[in-house]
Amino acid sequence: MTAASTLDDPPRDSTRRARWVVRIVVSALVLLGIAVVWMTNDVLTARFTETTRNRAILRLALYSGNVMSELQRTSVVPLLLSRDPELIDALSSTDFTNTSARLISLQSEIGAASILLLDADGRVVAATDRNRIGVNLKGAPAFLEAQRSKDSVFTVNPRDAGGFEFTYSRSMTQNNATIGVIVVEVDLSKYERSWAGFSDAVVATDSEGQIILSTEPRWRGLPLKEALAVRDAPSAIERAWNVTSDWARNRPDAYLRGLAVMKNTAAIPFRGWKLTSFTRYDSIREQVNAVLALEIMGFAILLALTFYILSRRALSQSALFQRESAELRQLNVRLQREIAEREKVQKDLAVAEQTLAQSSKLAALGEMAAAVSHELNQPLAAMKTYLAGARLLLQRKRVEEALSSFQRIDDLIDRMGAITRQLKSYARKGGQSFEPVDARHCVSTALSMMEPQLKTRAVKITRALPRAPVMVMADRIRFEQVIINLLRNALDATKQVAQPQIDILLSAGETATLTVRDNGHGIENLEQLFEPFYTTKKPGEGVGLGLAISSGIVKDLGGRLTAHNAEGGGAVFEVQLPILTKEVEAAE
Repeated sequence: MTAASTLDDPPRDSTRRARWVVRIVVSALVLLGIAVVWMTNDVLTARFTETTRNRAILRLALYSGNVMSELQRTSVVPLLLSRDPELIDALSSTDFTNTSARLISLQSEIGAASILLLDADGRVVAATDRNRIGVNLKGAPAFLEAQRSKDSVFTVNPRDAGGFEFTYSRSMTQNNATIGVIVVEVDLSKYERSWAGFSDAVVATDSEGQIILSTEPRWRGLPLKEALAVRDAPSAIERAWNVTSDWARNRPDAYLRGLAVMKNTAAIPFRGWKLTSFTRYDSIREQVNAVLALEIMGFAILLALTFYILSRRALSQSALFQRESAELRQLNVRLQREIAEREKVQKDLAVAEQTLAQSSKLAALGEMAAAVSHELNQPLAAMKTYLAGARLLLQRKRVEEALSSFQRIDDLIDRMGAITRQLKSYARKGGQSFEPVDARHCVSTALSMMEPQLKTRAVKITRALPRAPVMVMADRIRFEQVIINLLRNALDATKQVAQPQIDILLSAGETATLTVRDNGHGIENLEQLFEPFYTTKKPGEGVGLGLAISSGIVKDLGGRLTAHNAEGGGAVFEVQLPILTKEVEAAE
């Protein structure tokens, strides 16, 4: 009996050890699964939250730019209308028969929400909304502040139906006497409708914290804290969702309609306005939960396989484990050596990347300086011509014509600012202001910009433009810059020609095609034509960036810029852009 008991002890000990090994392995897998799921939830929640926050901040920057662009675009309208001869004559003669029709036509061209013409007593004598004619606005802030100031004034007035009305107003004078006030409303409510599709709530507040724009109509006119307090009591499901959305390291910024949201704020550079958005955590939790579900499923499968393998081979694996442990130690030593080598390579790579980044910055600075010099020569030359003309007009006491020259100079300054912003987009793609544009007007504006250069040269310019509008979706200023670059290249190409000629053709078919053709010496190297810094001009006459920038602009507009030599000599450049049909415009 004693001998038998002694023989049975080793198998029993092996069985006990095998059971303990199984228990330890299973427990380790469970603990590992819990730790991995917890860490994955923590890391992915923070990462996806930061990604969502960055996207919200980028959208706020875009929204802020749109609001500021609309305000700046409308701010110049009262200045132009206050000098309109027809409106001044109507106020002087008190004949407002055709004035409202005039304002309606101007509204369609300008894109303002509404335009009002008030006489010296504050009575509306003409308006784009004929129902407001005859209303007395003598006590309105827009009328009072416009009379006190010589410049355009901006006012915010609450509407009777809710919300606010944003207006620019300016007094109209004749012989140093105020004869009326022009009031132009800025349409900012359209942005409320567009904001509603991207975030749960977006609000704009003034310098005092009062909400002036909001995707939630009942929030307008309230402070932000009071607006957030205006919500229905959350249901049990919503409270449960709050618990899951709060399962992160950071607490939510606020609660919107009983749901946890993150809050992001961006400044609008106008009178201390701010833009605030609230975004829910729905998408974040869905992404994190999907990864967690896969991990849990993977650990469940791994645990099942572990049970299967350990139940079948628990006793026979001890010797194998010993051999594998030795191999693992060897692999560990090799892995440590490889890790040390990779760390050394990564350090060397980091140093190389820093050197390359510095070189790229220096190259970009040189390219930008050359591009600015190249692109600003045209407006500077035109400004010099307009200044000389204005000086002569002032000497001859032709003040109104001189003011027109100064207005053109002001437009050129705006264009120079736009050019510098466009040159930055050559290296860094940013958001552009796309809008329906008539290509015929862009051609006319470009020729007007080139007028000083065309007058100094005896160049024959022929234009073939269709009578119907040729509408494209583009950034007007950038499209005009492309046309100016092509015209300038054509002028340079025809310097040595006895009878220089430039043809401009615009056609509308499946695409809008603008063709600029000259009778110069043609193109020598078509393959390198659109590469930066490629030029056939003499040193000091150009740096080879005009066509490269133009090609990049056309690509951003969804078209293409091509070039080839004409059969009879000279170069032909074609700009093709998608035509804007009525169906596409309605979709936009």
